[in-house]
Amino acid sequence: MTERNIRIESVDRRAVEDQEVEIVERKGVGHPDSLCDGIAESVSRALSNLYLERVGEVLHYNTDETQLAAGNAAPAFGGGEVIEPIHVLIVGRATRQYEGPDGTEYTLPVDSVALSAARDYLAKTVPELEFGTDVVVDVRLGEGSGDLQTVFGEDGAAVPMANDTSFGVAHAPLSETERIVLDAEEYLNGPYADSHPELGPDVKIMGKREGDHIDLTVAAAMIDRYLDGMEAYRDAVADVREAVTDLAESHTDRSVAVEVNTADDYDTDSIYLTTTGTSAEQGDDGSVGRGNRANGLITPNRPMSMEATSGKNPVNHIGKIYNLLSTRIAASVVDEVDGIRDLRVRLLSQIGRPIDRPHVADASVVTEDGVALADIESDVEAIIDEELAGVTDVTRDVIEGDIRTF
Repeated sequence: MTERNIRIESVDRRAVEDQEVEIVERKGVGHPDSLCDGIAESVSRALSNLYLERVGEVLHYNTDETQLAAGNAAPAFGGGEVIEPIHVLIVGRATRQYEGPDGTEYTLPVDSVALSAARDYLAKTVPELEFGTDVVVDVRLGEGSGDLQTVFGEDGAAVPMANDTSFGVAHAPLSETERIVLDAEEYLNGPYADSHPELGPDVKIMGKREGDHIDLTVAAAMIDRYLDGMEAYRDAVADVREAVTDLAESHTDRSVAVEVNTADDYDTDSIYLTTTGTSAEQGDDGSVGRGNRANGLITPNRPMSMEATSGKNPVNHIGKIYNLLSTRIAASVVDEVDGIRDLRVRLLSQIGRPIDRPHVADASVVTEDGVALADIESDVEAIIDEELAGVTDVTRDVIEGDIRTF
């Protein structure tokens, strides 16, 4: 046992890649749950930067209870309209009044900063939504307790104390199915969408692997004003199917089948056509933490935390920090240490302990044939120790927007 209570064990189980059935999901950035995650995290970063700029410290706040109530729309080829706006409610706590060490009193524009961050995020993520008419955003951030204000020094010397007894969990490496699902959504909502404006950002991908066959089911919201009729819609669906198939086949030698918008009924003209590119316009509500985990995926074959990572304070909120840090640790270990088939990392905090001294840091390793745990144990331990020592780097990366939370 080390000073940081790092435990490493070899586990006698099949790596996920070798299991007979694997299920993987990703909710794209335009999905209502992901929109809540993205808005909450955007507001979180904006508040952190507000506090740093005004008072030199990140004060107490959390915005991880953001909710979305769906609207209603009437899509039509060539362009429909939003009938009832989507409502977003930014809920949480934030420090509005603060007295600095020199006695200076600060009044901080929390609500206006939150609204601006939400507007900018929605404009970038769902550009077809008109802020204030198609989507209405309200802020209900209660006052943060002065007792919970936490210093985030620019020199990074101070290590905060954990605000809760909680855990983070992660795994590496990603399986082929996991990598395909993640990369496919990011491709569709990146380079593909840049040249195919008819594809909305609400893309959900469900991957299922049975043995050596992978099935991918894609739900892709199409935007009505870029399509002039049913033939154009069917072509758009076929284009998505081809793009995902090509991407998947470039990642694997397994057989792949891709289906897109399987609920469509062309006989009754019941299709996944939207005005804004998100199902939030058609009765699909959203909440922070109901979608992707910190690594961007939903993986029932793996251990997962139920913590909502997005929107939490990145200084000492362990539900955020340890999920992000465990993900970073797992990736670093498999990148730097040969012979690991499957790795699970769990970090457990205890309220009041320094966040670089977890209650336990547990790594479970499935090694490749011919590799003993003793061959790699010291290397794994050293990486975990180094990453824990640099835990405040996670805080900085979160505030700068350089780390994924969903």
